[in-house]
Formats: sequence, structure tokens, C-alpha cells
Amino acid sequence: MKTNIVLKSILASLMVIALFSCETKEKGTKTSKDIAQSESVKAELPPAKALHSDFKSYWYAGEAEITSYKLEQARYGELRDGEAVLIYVTEDFLPNVQVKADNYDKANIPILKLNATKNFVTGIYPYRIMQSTFFPVANNQHAIKAVASMQEWCGQVYAQLNNRDDFEIVSHSYFQGEADQNLSLTKTYLENEVWTQLRLDPKTLPTGDFEMIPALEYIRMKHVDFKAFKANAVLSEGNYTITYPNLNRSLSIDFNPEFPYEVEGWSETYKEGYGDNAKEMTTKATKLKLIKSAYWGKNGTEDEGLRQTLGLK
Repeated sequence: MKTNIVLKSILASLMVIALFSCETKEKGTKTSKDIAQSESVKAELPPAKALHSDFKSYWYAGEAEITSYKLEQARYGELRDGEAVLIYVTEDFLPNVQVKADNYDKANIPILKLNATKNFVTGIYPYRIMQSTFFPVANNQHAIKAVASMQEWCGQVYAQLNNRDDFEIVSHSYFQGEADQNLSLTKTYLENEVWTQLRLDPKTLPTGDFEMIPALEYIRMKHVDFKAFKANAVLSEGNYTITYPNLNRSLSIDFNPEFPYEVEGWSETYKEGYGDNAKEMTTKATKLKLIKSAYWGKNGTEDEGLRQTLGLK
């Protein structure tokens, strides 16, 4: 009996020692779970920017902002007359599938969407270009998604960038050497997103020297690789200008310095044309008319007068 009591006492002591040994080990070393948790903390987004009452009144009134522009587009060494339209609207976005949500859910990402279109003619055949950017109104991360498509009589091209662990890019083109591509790029600034970030708060735009992925439209128009290039940006009252020294290209956006920071126009300068005929040219867009409208419901023949209001053909 006495022997059993002694054995039980020894076993209890060993268990206590083992218990404290385990605790000491856990405190002193990181398990894979600890590392994963610490990494996830590092990946957390910065705090969301607060939305002021003017923003909510303007952007959550059940309407989109539609602005038309007179376009002078440089293409094949000549300037072409055309039309450009910027359509801004707020939406709820699904974080994983990264498309517009059909129904409200607290997990959705509120975004400011921009659909930017261009239409112009080169000789006998037309060009139709559209870019879409989906930028979180929290203004605390890069665009969730950016898309560009281009149609002309030679064929079609399409590119899509999704913001996941990296920037995932899918591109399709009828040109040899481009064809079908699937790429992954390290996250950095996107030219496509500055047009929406500007509307939230111009003061948050990147300035100075940094690297930026040019607009998807430019990449497809000029057959440039999908990658970040050295850039420099300057923000002044009512203007934001980006310069790419290695591309000999600049983009200058004029905007109203007061909320809601409407885009008044823009210019884009680079070499246009091929071979010895290539020369520096400037594309310009000049504001015509801005309206607020729930355009998605304006699809009857009686609504075509709104195009005249916008000065569109």
C-alpha cells in the first residue's frame, strides 16, 4: 500500500515536470500554425478610410455619373476624332469570385466602378475600347479587378487582372506572340486604379518615384509586356501627371479640386506609328457634358434623347 502511494507521487511529479516542459517549449518556439497566424496578421489591410456624408449623398443616391468627352485619339501616326465616356457607379463586389454581387452581404466589398469607353474610326474601320476598374471605397488596397477589351476589324484583344495573393492576369489576343497568356505579378500601383482613387481622395494618389503597371489599354495598343515600369507622378491642384521615362510616355488628368473631383479631361503623350513614321503624338479628351442617371433602366427608344444630352452620336 505504501509502495503504491510512493509510485503515485512520483508519477504526479513527472507529469507536472512534463507539463511545464511543454509550456516552456511552446513559449520558446513557433509552430507552423503560429507562423501562419502571424503571417495572416501581416497581410491584414490598413484601416478603411472614413466615408464622409457628402460622399454618401453623391455616390449612394441610386444613380451613376456619366460624363462625355470629345476625343482626339492618336493612332497610326494620325489624330482621329472620336468619343469617350466615363461611367462611375458604386456597387457591392464579391471578394472571392470578384464580380458584382446580386444581393447584399456584409462580406461584400463596396466598390467604386469605372467603365471607360472610347470610340473612333481609323480609315474604313472603327475601334471600340472599354476598360473597367473596380476599386474599394475603403481606399485601403489596390483595385480588386481591372479589365480591358478592344475590338476593331483586324480582331479582338482582352485582358483581365484580378487582385488575389498576387496580381493574376489573363490575356487573349489575335496577334502572334501574344495569343493566350496567364501571368502572375507582384502587387504594385496600377494606372487603371488612379482614375477611381482620384474620385475618392486625390491626396491619396501615389507621388514621386515608384513602379506602376501602365493602363491595360496602352499595354494592348502598343503591345507592351505586362509588367511594372519606373514612373514618376506629380499631384498639383486640379491635375495629376504620371511620367514613364522608359516608355517615353506621360498621362495628365485634369480634375475639379473640389469634391466630387470630376474629371475635366486628360492628355496622353507617346510615340505613335511604326518605324520611321513613328512620332510623338498627344491624345486629348475634352469634357462635353456630365449627367447623373440610373442608366441601366434607360433602355427604351424614348431614352435615346439622353445620348443627345451627352453629345454622343
